[in-house]
Amino acid sequence: MTILIKNGTVVSSTGSYSADVLIDGETIAAVIAPGDRSLGDLEASAEKVIDAAGKYVIPGGVDVHTHMELPFGGTFASDTFETGTRAAAWGGTTTIIDFAVQKQGERVQDSLAAWHAKADGECAIDYGFHQIIGGVDDESLKAMDELVAEGITSFKLFMAYPGVFYSDDGQVLRAMQTAANNGSTIMMHAENGIAIDVLVQQALAAGNTDPKYHGLTRPWETEAEATNRAIMLAKMTGTPLYIVHMSAKQAVKVVQDARDEDLNVFGETCPQYLYLSLEDHLSQPGFEGAKYVCSTPLRAKAEHHQEELWRYLRTNDLSIVSTDHCPFCMKEQKELGLGNFAKIPNGIGSVEHRMDLIYQGVVDGEITLERWVEITATTPARMFGLYPRKGIIAPGSDADVVVYDPAARTEIGLHKKHHMNMDHAAWEGFDIDGKVDTVLSRGKVVIENDAYTGTKGHGQFLKRGMNQYLT
Repeated sequence: MTILIKNGTVVSSTGSYSADVLIDGETIAAVIAPGDRSLGDLEASAEKVIDAAGKYVIPGGVDVHTHMELPFGGTFASDTFETGTRAAAWGGTTTIIDFAVQKQGERVQDSLAAWHAKADGECAIDYGFHQIIGGVDDESLKAMDELVAEGITSFKLFMAYPGVFYSDDGQVLRAMQTAANNGSTIMMHAENGIAIDVLVQQALAAGNTDPKYHGLTRPWETEAEATNRAIMLAKMTGTPLYIVHMSAKQAVKVVQDARDEDLNVFGETCPQYLYLSLEDHLSQPGFEGAKYVCSTPLRAKAEHHQEELWRYLRTNDLSIVSTDHCPFCMKEQKELGLGNFAKIPNGIGSVEHRMDLIYQGVVDGEITLERWVEITATTPARMFGLYPRKGIIAPGSDADVVVYDPAARTEIGLHKKHHMNMDHAAWEGFDIDGKVDTVLSRGKVVIENDAYTGTKGHGQFLKRGMNQYLT
């Protein structure tokens, strides 16, 4: 199908301009200046015309941190690849990169095959994989080299969760050495898990079992210390390092210092750390705070982490906003932690709302319109080897396009905008000054007129190249 998107304002990471976008099949054929004499002929011949007058035309969002069907804490994340990618499409995200999970004792290749079995033929939008290395040994290090050739070019390690995903410093060092040799990027969950486990046991022994203690037993020092340790190991090995879901301003300061030394260190944050807090959400009465248990944890508003994270997004010391989408229902899932906060499954559902929530930052004056596109689409695509296929409106790129209406509003809530497979909305009551109007995935309209028009299995697996930001 040929589609013409006319009269809109195309927004890129470098500027905004009036233009019309011609789509031919699955790719963008042309970006046409207003007044071009050929436009009339194109409009007459197009099979579909979308009038974007007064609206922004942006590249589809790229969420490089999701966990569909993740096994955690005796249960599984409640979104399947089908339901989660459909919800992502509703929110203007047209590409996700999920995490295949290798646990200790498993073959890396088998874990990757298991994630393909979950996702292939299920996704509404395009998808790729990072690989979690939960057991660093000779075989898994060899597998890292093999997976790079298959388009898996990033590997995640954990300094938290001893006995589950945890890698000690020696294992981290060996994995980083391997990544330095094969060109891949190490992604790090940077929290001092050994210290956290002691604090958790002390809190429980003192009878402190409410959800808020999830945050109080993971103080900012545990994030900042682990971040610094990961950076020192990366510096020793010359490995590109991407710190996931950063929530503490002190930890990001460590990233800033490393970047000032011209190290290949990059930081990611998530919407929950920009808007939600220990006081207002995690400390809600009764068991309500369980909705907001995630790791790293929500930080205290009084300590001004949120303001600093926005500032670090402006200075590019935080390069990307992803979601760490890992949803769990309250009933029979979060409730596993009734009477023991340590057993509450960690995760918040946000894949549907990231583009809207970060656009609200534009309205509020926190970031520019162009920076919105950069941190939600362009930089994620470049950082993880998908650019220029993804992350830009340009001839030859995939026709992943969002028409966004700044004059409309989005009310988030379980009975409003909510398509994730959850029995609650962590973003209940949020009201956004903007709205996703139309979404195209590789030239197929998947959201239009407040209706889902996509199909299960439309999404294709993406083999990825290398990080394009390395110095």
